[in-house]
Amino acid sequence: MKVLDIGEVSARSGVKPSALRFYEDAGLIASVSRHGLRRQFPPEVMLRLELIAMGKSAGFSLGEIAGMLGPGGRPDLPRAVLHRKADAIDRRIRELTALRDTLRHVADCPAPSHMECPTFRRLVEVASRRRRKCRTAAML
Repeated sequence: MKVLDIGEVSARSGVKPSALRFYEDAGLIASVSRHGLRRQFPPEVMLRLELIAMGKSAGFSLGEIAGMLGPGGRPDLPRAVLHRKADAIDRRIRELTALRDTLRHVADCPAPSHMECPTFRRLVEVASRRRRKCRTAAML
């Protein structure tokens, strides 16, 4: 079986060796042997590291990711959880789009003062309502 040295895994994946050791301690990845003090990993570790990176990018905790990856190396991806996370990402995209549009308007607004600009004031009010609505929903 071809194995990858921790340094090679780090170089290929961009994940620091200290993070690889942490992931191993957390049960996210597993080494198969050691060469001296250097951990050796199976080639499949690269796919697991990609899945971990995707999960982190999506906002999952390492504990949630560990639960999805499963101990036997076969991912168990709960579809309902993934749908909820995708919905949350969609909401965040809408919020960021509104923020981007507000910033562009502020940058391009011809009004002498932004507080005199009715569009700017409306955008600030809409953003404020959205934040209050999100905070209320988060409390429920």
